[in-house]
Amino acid sequence: MTEAEKGALAVAVSGGGDSLAALLALRDAGREVLALHGRFLPAPDERSEAELAVACAGLGVPLHVVDLRREFESLVAAPFAAEYLCGRTPNPCARCNAAMKFGLLLDRALALGAGALATGHFAAAGAHPAYGWALSRGADPVKDQSYFLSLVPRERLMLARFPLAARTKSAARAGLAARGVVPPLPEESQEICFVPGDDYRAFLAARGEALPGPGEARLPDGTLVGRHQGLWRSTIGQRRGLGLSWREPLYVLDKDMARNILVVAPREALLGGGFEAAEANVLVDPALWPDEPLVQTRYRESARPARAELSGGALRVRFVEPHIRPAPGQVAALYDADGVVLAGAIIA
Repeated sequence: MTEAEKGALAVAVSGGGDSLAALLALRDAGREVLALHGRFLPAPDERSEAELAVACAGLGVPLHVVDLRREFESLVAAPFAAEYLCGRTPNPCARCNAAMKFGLLLDRALALGAGALATGHFAAAGAHPAYGWALSRGADPVKDQSYFLSLVPRERLMLARFPLAARTKSAARAGLAARGVVPPLPEESQEICFVPGDDYRAFLAARGEALPGPGEARLPDGTLVGRHQGLWRSTIGQRRGLGLSWREPLYVLDKDMARNILVVAPREALLGGGFEAAEANVLVDPALWPDEPLVQTRYRESARPARAELSGGALRVRFVEPHIRPAPGQVAALYDADGVVLAGAIIA
């Protein structure tokens, strides 16, 4: 056990059940812990924060509240809006993990004297016989969150602890219930914490952004099939909500930002051979990658075999079999056959 492992651990607590389950797991293992709550949203939920303070006090765990609202706006919320306005589909959770949770919040944990930062993520990290150290999928195949951690630099992840790695979400929640711990936040948090009701369109409109207006919707050959209500309202691969009537279902194939045209096509047109990605975050030496790593380009999809070439910070991926074209701005995570994350990158 390292000196850092012998000292106190900080636990990032949002007020949700997963982070509290992580805190309890460490306490039950005999670790000295302190709770660290990052205040990210413009209007703090004072009731939930008060209940979180009561819960931590009842467990005998000191709670530190860190106000990171200004930093969250500049590093997560503002880039999220800017990406949508330029036609991309961002992944703010992955950005938040890299910039906030294992960025600024981890820095604060270390400043408080903690040796590492634990979270309620369903993922695993630690020593690996072939790679030395590795981030990998958690035991819960439905709730695994390693995909959202793939942009966090290796040196930061090595200071992370995931107490729920071997647990399922249902088991973690059952453990809380058995101890009589009631999380201040609901059972399931919304997909994007800072977007009310998961309605990014309303979120962008409420920010007062200069949103591009309606325009034409056309097939790749130029055939006019209707109108769109703003390119920022759609994403690559989208079918529902387009308001287009055609002899067969149409999907978003592309966005012509210069001419404000939404390019749509039947589903087969979305099948492609691969993609390129930027800002590659390498977690395993590429020399150790398998010939055909598994690539995941959306959170709720199965990883598929592909060929991957890394050049500087750019990643080129070619699927073994044609696959639905991923949306620019989303995360591409590469895995080996055992679920180890090899790298993460942003789809160009």
